[in-house]
Amino acid sequence: MAPVRAKIIISSIIALCLLLAGTGWLIFRDTPESQASYAPNQAKPPKVTTPIVQQETVQQPTAEILSHRVVDYHIDTTLDPDNRVIKGTQTMTWTHPGKKTVNELYFHLYPNAFSSMDSTFMKESGGKLRNDTMPSDGFGSMTITEMKTSEGLSLMHRIQYVQPDDGNVKDKTLAKVRLPKPVKGGESITLTIEFEVKLPKIFARMGTADDFVMAGQWFPKISVYEPAGVRGRKTEGWNLHQYHGNSEFYADFGTYSVRIHVPSNYIVAGTGIMQSAQVRNKEKIYQFYADDVHDFAWSASPHFIVAEEPFASDEVPGVRIKLYLDPAHKDLKERYFFAAKAALKYFSKWYGSYPYSTLSIVVPPESGNGAGGMEYPTLVTAFGAKDDSPGYDLERTVIHEIGHQYFYGMVASNEFEEAWLDEGFTSYAEDKLMEQEYGVIPNLPVQASLISSPMSLTQEAWKYGTQDQYALNVYYRGKLLLKGMEQQVGSPTMSKIMSTYAKKYRFKHPTTADFQKVVEQVTHKSWQTFFDQYVYGSQMADFSVDSISVHKKGGGEAPVYESTVKISKKGGDFPEVPVLFTFTDGHTLNKVWNGTGDSAEFKLDYSAPLAWAMVDPNYSIVIENKHINNYLKADMDKKVLIRWNLSITKLIETLLGSLSW
Repeated sequence: MAPVRAKIIISSIIALCLLLAGTGWLIFRDTPESQASYAPNQAKPPKVTTPIVQQETVQQPTAEILSHRVVDYHIDTTLDPDNRVIKGTQTMTWTHPGKKTVNELYFHLYPNAFSSMDSTFMKESGGKLRNDTMPSDGFGSMTITEMKTSEGLSLMHRIQYVQPDDGNVKDKTLAKVRLPKPVKGGESITLTIEFEVKLPKIFARMGTADDFVMAGQWFPKISVYEPAGVRGRKTEGWNLHQYHGNSEFYADFGTYSVRIHVPSNYIVAGTGIMQSAQVRNKEKIYQFYADDVHDFAWSASPHFIVAEEPFASDEVPGVRIKLYLDPAHKDLKERYFFAAKAALKYFSKWYGSYPYSTLSIVVPPESGNGAGGMEYPTLVTAFGAKDDSPGYDLERTVIHEIGHQYFYGMVASNEFEEAWLDEGFTSYAEDKLMEQEYGVIPNLPVQASLISSPMSLTQEAWKYGTQDQYALNVYYRGKLLLKGMEQQVGSPTMSKIMSTYAKKYRFKHPTTADFQKVVEQVTHKSWQTFFDQYVYGSQMADFSVDSISVHKKGGGEAPVYESTVKISKKGGDFPEVPVLFTFTDGHTLNKVWNGTGDSAEFKLDYSAPLAWAMVDPNYSIVIENKHINNYLKADMDKKVLIRWNLSITKLIETLLGSLSW
């Protein structure tokens, strides 16, 4: 999901409080082993509309099969923009990837999250997401009007809404369908589903804003059935979750052939290859095809300004980058292209080649900002256009969302249960590229200081509670832990870790445990303590200067002062902890504590008394979030110093809070 952007202004007050000076950016956005043992299904050829008139473009899908294609969708849908309605017919073929016989299928009906304030999504979010609020008249929903087997047997009376996460009987985002006959492992079942979506007014990823449409999570999508061994499962079964205020999505790879009918003046952007676009009477019909993806999204507007450029590099054989610009950004296309090309080039170099032939970037109007900053396979949305001279948020959002083509798109982790594997990893990659290409360096100490309630990164997304806590942990803390690992192993080794993980689990569904295995394989050592403390656990680093005592050992013209400094570890481990000692005559001394044990004591003999001591004076330990106790003056009472620091810190938090959320 998109980053929520904030410019952090580091003032003289922060310097006074010994925070690292500089300008930073506060950004957060909007599985075990391989399934290679399962033979991929042969994809059905896409349904191509018979040419009518004005065929704009025709491209053919590639024949190479990259993923285990579990599901095949053929969807024919019509947009009625005046009534905010999508009507569709969907023929879905699902091939059972496990061994046990199943007697029911499960479907995500995501638009029902917006059906009333009683849905789980609305109750948890309060009708707000990323500073956007649900309009009072903006509700939407999904209705299944028919569901039948390939033999024509209706299943409508077999549909039941289920709520496995919270038992909220008013939530209709997950449905169970009892089958008339069981499906054995390896067998396929085909269902035809007719559905109608009343699009909400945009505030959370999908819906309408005037005549702009964002169709994300808009069709009945089958849930993921996980065979034993996938994501560490001991026994096979369905992975079932409702749509929550903090959660995003998880789906199997497959193929999509989608026909979209819109008014003739509308322009459509969609996942995958646009095979044709033809006009008949007052209607325009678009045909899209995508394979080896786990979702399909599209956007439509009569106002899009379309620009297109080819791109290739050593790691990218050839991609057509398509911009669907809001008119307010029509003169900024070169900035979009440059950011997209840089992202494709370097992310492909670092994490494996981008395998698709298209990449579409949709820039919504300002009124559609709730749909901005979101990722879908081969299609991303930027933030809604507010003016014709945006700052680096423009590039940052594009880079972040393209990063999700790798961490979420190809490395398809479960965003319901381990969101840090896509958001934290993408935020790490985003920072790296923003610094390389634009010289924008994040203020990591400030970002770490905002994490006041660290939580486990392997818990379900909705268990973080507030959206702020979700973002601070999944985006910031996840990214900072990767940076903390990089500090310990060095940039070359960290690059090898990230590359190995991304390539090994390409087109698979990995877990945190899989990533830990890669880290240990590359570094040839155990990282169990680190993962137990920081990833599976909820710790951050916290080092404190606890006391300073000064004793005069000699008199005369050349006295010697013995200064004793006690420091302690109040959080997780870190192998090398720098400590700075400054004496009253200006002399300084640097030492490094190896971090073993819970505390350490330094005795320093020098011709002048110690003035003050500070742990991690350059704020180099990026996973430390409490800097208030890093510094202590020799002649100041500890209680007085803490009260002074707390007052200054509270003022800084107030200033930062006004800029960051």
